[in-house]
Amino acid sequence: MSLACGLPLLECVYCLACARWAWKRCLHSGEVDSATWGLATAADFEPVPRMCRLVMANYEPDLSPSAPLLFAPPGPGGYGIDPACVLRRRTYADTRGRVTPYLLYLDHAHADIVLALRGLNLAKESDYALLLDNRLGKRRFDGGYVHNGLLRAAAWVLDAECDLLRELLERYPDYTLTFTGHSLGAGIAAMLTMVLVLNLDKLGNVDRTRTRCYAIAPARCMSLNLAVRYADVINSVVLQDDFLPRTATPLEDIFKSILCLPCLLGLRCLRDTCIPEDALLKDPRRLYAPGRIYHIVERRMCRCGRYPPVVKTAVPVDGRFEHIVLSCNATADHAIIWIEREAQKALDLMLEEEDTMAVPSEQQMERNETLQKEHVEEHRAALRRAVTLSVPDARGPSPYGTFDEVEQHHHQPERSESFPPAGPRQRMSWNDLIERVFDKDEDGHIVLRSSVLL
Repeated sequence: MSLACGLPLLECVYCLACARWAWKRCLHSGEVDSATWGLATAADFEPVPRMCRLVMANYEPDLSPSAPLLFAPPGPGGYGIDPACVLRRRTYADTRGRVTPYLLYLDHAHADIVLALRGLNLAKESDYALLLDNRLGKRRFDGGYVHNGLLRAAAWVLDAECDLLRELLERYPDYTLTFTGHSLGAGIAAMLTMVLVLNLDKLGNVDRTRTRCYAIAPARCMSLNLAVRYADVINSVVLQDDFLPRTATPLEDIFKSILCLPCLLGLRCLRDTCIPEDALLKDPRRLYAPGRIYHIVERRMCRCGRYPPVVKTAVPVDGRFEHIVLSCNATADHAIIWIEREAQKALDLMLEEEDTMAVPSEQQMERNETLQKEHVEEHRAALRRAVTLSVPDARGPSPYGTFDEVEQHHHQPERSESFPPAGPRQRMSWNDLIERVFDKDEDGHIVLRSSVLL
């Protein structure tokens, strides 16, 4: 009898939770997420449209000059690449489903070596298997948690391309090494950057500042402490209301619960109502979009049509795309075609504004140096903010030495028994390297070996 009397009360709580969740979501607009962020500059944002076009080139069956381009952006330039500089291209047949297709491009015009990965292919079961190879708290990495399937895919790419990357970096010492990707490929690119930064000696002891990543519309792939810590080398690009960087529910749970999606949404309503956001920040297993975030805003709440796109940037700790936006453009904003178009439009507006101001070249160089210092200070502030909010395993900036030198020394592991010297007869794959660095504790959790000094 008492149970029967309690059922109406539970129904009322459930309905109130759903109503509050719907009310918050209906009033939440994508522009609110970056309302307090600063504006990006043209020099800072310039690589983004170019990276989008390199990712889109993976969709072409043939990049030769005589072949027609099927998915190229409108305009005479197309993808803006020289087919002769595409040094390597891997398809699904080459990767055997271990990673999405990618290409390696030598960009002489911008002194850059770019590895670009395509996004999720809805027709490939191997991509779904890669995406679902994870569960909450399954893979621990460098004091945080990462997506297990994406990390293993990154290890496969590095095992296959490490020799070529090392050769190119030695041949072109002034070139940067850039990883980029879209959607699923963006998560793999972020994992590639993390593993390389921790093992720079594998590429000939290259400087940390020569490595960077542009993750286009990335999936949530690393815990908050890692997302903030690697913000100096990883950059995420999000267009307005894109749903994927805001999907806090593990993707594997969404696919497994697709037949009971109303139940999943109902539980999500109750959780968002009963659990404060401060408590979510303290969950070490919760994954986030990686690194520094560039948010392209082109629509305003309660206004029709599109506005000239504006790019906001920051290294947020709290408020890092925590809420899904109920918008008819939530899925369209995830398309790489729209991201490239709006990113190029935003860059053109920035360059036009700079031309109008007619800033002398000397002042422009001083402004770029000031911008780099501002980014370093913003990164330091984000690290301190993470410690203040009691983010698990968060580490504040060291007060000794310069920030770049401290970070580089901190992230390069010393050579130990888990890192044998690389020689012609002691060649180790990246998958074997990850298995040697990490071990399982008594409860079966994957943890870092005590012999590895981070």
